[in-house]
Amino acid sequence: MKKLLFSLAAVTAITTATAQKALVLYYSEGGTTKTVAEELQKQTGADIEAIEAVEPYTGIFQETIQRGQREMQSGQWPAIKPLKSAIKNYDVIFLGYPIWFGTYANPIVTLLKEEDFAGKKVVPFCTFGSGGLNTSTDALTKALPKADIQKGYGVRTARVAAAAKELDRFLKENGYKKGAIEKLPEYSAQQPVGDAEKALFDAACSSYQFPLGTPQTFCKRPTPDGTDYKFIVKSRGMNGEESTSTIYVTVGKAEGAKPEFTEVVR
Repeated sequence: MKKLLFSLAAVTAITTATAQKALVLYYSEGGTTKTVAEELQKQTGADIEAIEAVEPYTGIFQETIQRGQREMQSGQWPAIKPLKSAIKNYDVIFLGYPIWFGTYANPIVTLLKEEDFAGKKVVPFCTFGSGGLNTSTDALTKALPKADIQKGYGVRTARVAAAAKELDRFLKENGYKKGAIEKLPEYSAQQPVGDAEKALFDAACSSYQFPLGTPQTFCKRPTPDGTDYKFIVKSRGMNGEESTSTIYVTVGKAEGAKPEFTEVVR
């Protein structure tokens, strides 16, 4: 009898999980976040809608920076077009955006002020030059105290081609998509960076437009596709103060695969 009740409970739980209605809601300026959003929709079968600014941004990097700074300083956030989708009709909102100034893009600020996410499961996903998933997730948690902010997914713009495979793992690991997936091992203990690790770090990071600092220690783990590295890095900010960040690097197992840095966590 106990086994039967357990089985019925398990079926109920699975049915409830799969019955949740999901929406992929995203803002994209240059098209990179749109690419990830469409892949996410493809893998989940969720509804999808783009957030549109009434006065579109130009897509030119420096002009976007200047306009974004003016909006932040004045507190006059960009107007957005009304959504066609009703947030109230969904259980799960996959919320996507590019990272601007270390957090979600300005049109998302307007969205959060105008829409009610109370009681909704919100799954962030973002695109970035170096990082920002952690900081934008923290900002969402503060902005939406009545929503259930979940673990999110982020990918560098330079690595967007890897999003399909990474999203498959992310969705399965977190229960948004059916299917078994091999659990990744824990990272090894941190140890001092040697010449080989320094060369690997430089190969992955030296072409980035801004200096990322000097690696101090590292750890690693094997994956089905290669090896992941986690470097603890010291750098100096524009104010001259020393800071510490964590930089993740991956190296594929194919012969001649080049190291790529995947994220900076500050």
